[in-house]
Order: sequence, then structure tokens, then C-alpha cells
Amino acid sequence: MCQQQLVQLHENLDKLEGIDANMYVISKDTPEQQLELYNALKEQYGTSLPIISDPKLEMAEVFDVKNEDVYFRGYGILDTDGKVVFKTVNDHWGELFDETVEEIKSELGNM
Repeated sequence: MCQQQLVQLHENLDKLEGIDANMYVISKDTPEQQLELYNALKEQYGTSLPIISDPKLEMAEVFDVKNEDVYFRGYGILDTDGKVVFKTVNDHWGELFDETVEEIKSELGNM
């Protein structure tokens, strides 16, 4: 995930309130890089979503969002059994955050 999208996400965390789901940020960065980023976001915004390190892109394969050796940008939903029930590839989801939140709420409502 690019840094700009992480900033947009954290600037809009309040819009995710009321969504009954565990939320995570996933990227291929190392755990050490993730911890540094997590701490910087928490310091700047007072909170941060948990960040998962996936250097082998295993979750990218689960969500079918692997683009050679990186993730396609986007978001998805797993059900309680770990099955992908929704995913989207979208480089501009952070810029369109209100639409992104509405799509997520709609998809969760369909579960």
C-alpha cells in the first residue's frame, strides 16, 4: 500500500466506525518496516490499524491480487472461515474513501 493511501485511510478512520469487522493493512514490507510505519501512524493520528507483513505475498495469492512481486492496491473481505467473499483492485480507493466505505458496508450487509 502506498504511503499516500495509508495517510488517507488514517485521516478517515472515523468513517469506519460502526463496521463490525476486523480490519488490517497488509503489505510485503518486513515486520520491522511495518512496526516503524505503525508507530509513526499511531504517533501522528493517535491510532493505527494493525499492519500485517506478507513478504511472500501469500495473502495476495489468497485474494488473487498479486502483481508479479507486489500487491495490486485494493481491499477485500474474508468470511469467518477465511474464504474471500469480496475483493476489489482499485488504485484510487483512498481518494474515493466515502465510496469505498459504502461499498464495504454494502458487501458486509450482503454476508
